[in-house]
Amino acid sequence: MKPVRVGLLGLGTVGGGTFNVLKRNAEEITRRAGRGIVVSRAAAREYDPSRLESLEGVTVSDDAFAVVEDPEVDIVVELIGGYDPARKLVLEAIANGKHVVTANKALIAMHGNEIFAAAHKRGVMVAFEAAVAGGIPIIKAIREGLAANHIEWLAGIINGTGNFILTEMRDKGRSFDAALAEAQQLGYAEVDPTFDIEGIDAAHKLTILGSIAFGVPLQFDKCYTEGISHVTREDVDFAEQLGYRIKHLGVAKRTERGIELRVHPTLIPHRRLIANVDGVMNAVVVKGDAVGPTLYYGAGAGSLPTASAVVADLVDVTRTLTADPENRVPHLAFQPDAMSDLPILPMDDVETAYYLRMQALDKPGVLAEVARILGDNGISIEALIQKEPGEHADTVPLIMLTHRVRERAMNDAIARIEALESIPGSITRIRLEYLQ
Repeated sequence: MKPVRVGLLGLGTVGGGTFNVLKRNAEEITRRAGRGIVVSRAAAREYDPSRLESLEGVTVSDDAFAVVEDPEVDIVVELIGGYDPARKLVLEAIANGKHVVTANKALIAMHGNEIFAAAHKRGVMVAFEAAVAGGIPIIKAIREGLAANHIEWLAGIINGTGNFILTEMRDKGRSFDAALAEAQQLGYAEVDPTFDIEGIDAAHKLTILGSIAFGVPLQFDKCYTEGISHVTREDVDFAEQLGYRIKHLGVAKRTERGIELRVHPTLIPHRRLIANVDGVMNAVVVKGDAVGPTLYYGAGAGSLPTASAVVADLVDVTRTLTADPENRVPHLAFQPDAMSDLPILPMDDVETAYYLRMQALDKPGVLAEVARILGDNGISIEALIQKEPGEHADTVPLIMLTHRVRERAMNDAIARIEALESIPGSITRIRLEYLQ
């Protein structure tokens, strides 16, 4: 049978890895797919031929649009990243009747609704396993493996850079800035690390996971996003003393009032498996009503792990090239006419427990004053640490864990506590999830 011809957009880290995996494992891939899968054309502005397997028989140029317009190309693999020209290229490929495979989480999170609608109308597939958690097959697990389940919640460490930084802070006692500098030196973080440390990258991925889990349209603009740059070494140490680890977590949860979609630093009980995922590794816990909690762990980035997911999508698309479009797995797990209109909850309406750290004047009555304000807002204290003042210090650190309460009530309480003369400075607040 004639091999499937692939047009590869991008020959960088992931593109090069994808090209090499297709070449290196060609025989095994053919056995699995039922047909050969070969790269016939590629587009890249810059690439290093020495890092690639043989380019014999591959037409390489810097014109990506020529690839998507080539009638000989069956599947376009978009590995350029970003919003544009990736969006235009993908939509053009779909208009030309080509299937698309992409690792572009920003593109799917922001423009996925438009792209999937166009693909459905044209009768082609858009596969995006590599867009979330690198080599971990989390999209397939939720969309197909857990199709029998009513998904209740999921929580994931889905950005390796942030996880590496928090691990360094805990294991080596480094400050946030020092851990970030180490991540940049090792190539885990970009020169401008904003997308990673401020949670934007994780929010892109969580938007996709939430949509697949609950059958709602992609709504990146409604995902609450908070970074880790305010987390200190002291917070990491206090969390450990209380029996918790701090992780930069993406949480999607179905409630009676709507869906929670949020990325923020989170305290997790140290005995939870996901609390022990360290370094640049990723992990996602998914709780289904039939199967219970399931954990998916592995490399969330890198040339070959991400290429593994890209090639798996190519195999899936190849297997279904002759299938009736109406009988394929839906892009967002649920049939397009069966999507839910459940609202995404604003952060004020989310209910969770909290870790609070503040500096308090070392004098009688301050703790009682703080406790009274918390009580007025319906907030009860679960655990408390009050340190001795240092030599010549007139303030002491006060650390507490609270029971679950709505964010709105906590915001009001924090504003009132910060207004006290006995509490100089601002309060550090980190949310807490038990993941039971």
